[in-house]
Amino acid sequence: MAPARLLLWAVCVLRVARATIYFQEEFLDGERWRNRWVQSANDSQFGHFRLSSGKFYGHKEKDKGLQTTQNGRFYAISARFKPFSNKGKTLVIQYTVKHEQKMDCGGGYIKVFPADVDQKNLSGKSQYYIMFGPDICGFDIKKVHVILHFKNQYHSNKKPIRCKVDGFTHLYTLILRPDLTYEVRIDGQGIESGSIEYDWNLTSLKKMEKTSAESKDWKQEKEDKLQDWEKHFLDASKPSDWNSELDGDWQAPMLQKPPYQDGLKPEGIDKDVWLHQKMKNTNYLTEYDLSEFENIGAIGLELWQVRSGTIFDNFLITDDEEYAENFGKATWGETKGPEREMDAIQAKEEVKKAREEDEEELLMGRFDGNENTFRRFHRRDEL
Repeated sequence: MAPARLLLWAVCVLRVARATIYFQEEFLDGERWRNRWVQSANDSQFGHFRLSSGKFYGHKEKDKGLQTTQNGRFYAISARFKPFSNKGKTLVIQYTVKHEQKMDCGGGYIKVFPADVDQKNLSGKSQYYIMFGPDICGFDIKKVHVILHFKNQYHSNKKPIRCKVDGFTHLYTLILRPDLTYEVRIDGQGIESGSIEYDWNLTSLKKMEKTSAESKDWKQEKEDKLQDWEKHFLDASKPSDWNSELDGDWQAPMLQKPPYQDGLKPEGIDKDVWLHQKMKNTNYLTEYDLSEFENIGAIGLELWQVRSGTIFDNFLITDDEEYAENFGKATWGETKGPEREMDAIQAKEEVKKAREEDEEELLMGRFDGNENTFRRFHRRDEL
């Protein structure tokens, strides 16, 4: 296992030269994580996190992450990093989550925030750019949220994406590409992909933006052309020195000025006669940045859980899909097998212990029955 892990890390190191790593967190330095993550003080009833690898794990140290510790609580915590814009770049958001308490109702998702987010007052009202990850509640809700913020509104993916519901660690990956395509992966496997424009029900919004922009441009263009057109007519006002008795009644001239004067073409005029044209706006596409965020600067957990125990780990934000894939293999990929093995061993030990306890209770029951029989006959002899 060690050589394979070293090889994967070597590949990751090589990818770093080309990849931009905006944020990466593995919690490998013990309690120093508290210097990077800020617990919200917005509500005194917010639940607290601790660093833990859980009751079963693949590696005691490497599987340590932020674990929720109190039942029936809201949680809010975040970490800041150098602000960046993903305009024209791929954006990859990845992390692992483990519901070892067998989640009945609660969130396991993360949020990506603008750089100006107030970490000390982080709450459900804090604006975010992206919300991504599993949400489980009862038998009905077992979904992966992918919510994007655009035009001061939150837009959810209209495709149902089912999340994992067992108690093991799982790797969640969201990829947003500059060509407006996306992909959601769980445990390295693509489970959903498509067009951001269509899978977020944003087509109608785009048409509204386009129509509005074209309408404004045409109105402005019409006003400009009208002003230019009027410049081509002679002044129709009566000259100040006109003498009606000598010159007769004033009649305004109907002739146009020549469209060109002194061999120069008036600015903004392409033809002698204006034609009505519906000009297309070339800016609405650049304004319609469905997956571009200008000031990304924080990542956090803002959620509710009925039963605590979830562990969040291996956070990554990068612009390189291959680096994210290799990072996932070098972290979750190396510990997922041993984690299941440890869980299986513990399960067998629990079964064995339960069986021994049942046998002990059965023996104790027999002993108590024999003792009661002896006491009954002994008392009869005394009588």
